[in-house]
Amino acid sequence: MSKRRRYLICYDIADPKRLRHTAKICESYGTRIQFSVFESSLSATMLAKLKAELDLVINHANDQIMFVDMGNDDESTPMSIETLGVPYVSKSRITII
Repeated sequence: MSKRRRYLICYDIADPKRLRHTAKICESYGTRIQFSVFESSLSATMLAKLKAELDLVINHANDQIMFVDMGNDDESTPMSIETLGVPYVSKSRITII
């Protein structure tokens, strides 16, 4: 049996039609926890299938889907972030007063 990992799936989709289609796909793989955020427990095969389905829907120049790997419940691994479409850019933590 394939070991499952917990993921947060977050998206920013520019077009309402693609947004609805993306939401429907994500609903079939996990639980909605905010408007554009889902929590899912996925095997590697399920994650690949989800990414393949979403890859066909999004506009890679305008949309972004983020996959945040939260690891297994029994291990302490660092969080990992992957995206489809617009790349994730880490924001600096500069405080301006």
